[in-house]
Amino acid sequence: MMVVFMFEIAQADTTKRYIKVSGGYLMVLREGDQVFKHLEELAKKENIKSATFSGIGFANVKFGFFDFKTKEYVPKEFKKIELASLKGSIAWEEGKPSLHAHGVGAGENFQAVAGHILEATVDTGSLEIRVELMDKKLNRKMDESLGAKILEIP
Repeated sequence: MMVVFMFEIAQADTTKRYIKVSGGYLMVLREGDQVFKHLEELAKKENIKSATFSGIGFANVKFGFFDFKTKEYVPKEFKKIELASLKGSIAWEEGKPSLHAHGVGAGENFQAVAGHILEATVDTGSLEIRVELMDKKLNRKMDESLGAKILEIP
């Protein structure tokens, strides 16, 4: 009797996601990519002190509206959003990249949605992000009176 084992070896995705350009980086993310994960990896791998970023593309987005009474974000998810504007900053908090991002986008009904971005995953197509470097290392710190993390100016 012969037993045959069949298995599939998962291959690591080696698709290049960014290139160095004048003043920073150009990142192109594809379907399924988690936007913040890739930005955090870029910040660590390239030793980015701090940066701003902007982007456009197609994503599933979880926006959050900050409730100052509860000091928590009220989340709302939107699928298949065409992000017309993604803006944010990369700083550091306790040795790790700390991202802050806002965006404006619309679905197939062309109704705009906007706000603080809690999560974003690229949907069909791609999402292009331009990362512009700053020459100072910036940190984010919790402001207890606000209940939110605030960018510190050195």
